[in-house]
Amino acid sequence: MLGGGSWATALTKILSENGARVDWWLRSKDDVQHLLRTRHNPRYLSAVQFDLSRVFPTTNLEEADWLVLAVPAAFVQPVLDKLDRDSFKHKRVVSAIKGMIPNKNQLVTDYVAERFRLPHTRLGVIAGPCHAEEVAFEKQSYLTIGSPDVGLGEDFSELLRNRYVRAHPAQDLDGIEYCAVMKNIIALTGGIAHGVGYGDNFLAVLVSNAVQEIRRFLQAISPQARDLSASAYLGDLLVTAYSQFSRNRTFGSMVGRGYSVKSAQLEMNMVAEGYYAVKSIHELNKKLKVNMPITDAAYNILYERIAPAVEMELLKEKLR
Repeated sequence: MLGGGSWATALTKILSENGARVDWWLRSKDDVQHLLRTRHNPRYLSAVQFDLSRVFPTTNLEEADWLVLAVPAAFVQPVLDKLDRDSFKHKRVVSAIKGMIPNKNQLVTDYVAERFRLPHTRLGVIAGPCHAEEVAFEKQSYLTIGSPDVGLGEDFSELLRNRYVRAHPAQDLDGIEYCAVMKNIIALTGGIAHGVGYGDNFLAVLVSNAVQEIRRFLQAISPQARDLSASAYLGDLLVTAYSQFSRNRTFGSMVGRGYSVKSAQLEMNMVAEGYYAVKSIHELNKKLKVNMPITDAAYNILYERIAPAVEMELLKEKLR
């Protein structure tokens, strides 16, 4: 497990309690020592207690059959670039990152495939409406493992299934991963609208239009038949747009209320993937030229510094 945040903590809880050995990489030596001493992550989901006969906190990446990536997308490249290209030769890699590699405007799985010369059949992505905080409380949750290799998807799904987690495989790696990126943009924009003063009626229209926007983008960048009403797509979008645990919605709401991007990031002390995703998707769309008014609005507010109230006024005229 690569990463020490809330999602890495939740996945480590699921996997270890299902009987798997988890070598858990954390960047901070202090966090490793705290875990070894108290059996809790000091920073995230600190109520979760780990069995140290199954969970092995470390600052070194050990040999393992699986590598689960669960660090913010903005930080994954510096970590992985330190590794030898051959270190992934016999691994299957699953990304739990719902973001893109900044500056490269590249999906995490595409970056891993390119950097470590891995076929996409050795790669997967975890998606679905599943907040880490609810996993910590063992609330019923559903996950989808997207991979071109159904066997990989089923094998990792089996590692995750338990009393409160249902997991199943799906073959749409690109579509699921892009949708996981874009739903953060939508949730962030919905948060901005809430911060400005728009209500639930507007958010429902925003989300409805977002489904159409995501469909247009996916059809342009990765055309294939897919059912966007499935939980890996629509379910993930809904929970991120509406949940109290959504950091992207929270971040957007702060921006809508007048916080600067920097001050919102500092106060949250957590990464809102949508902030980086907006720029990546906007850059990709310069070539695709898809009609994406919600993404454009978020980009204008976050990167062109257009006043949120002004941009929301313009956006509301484009929604139906």
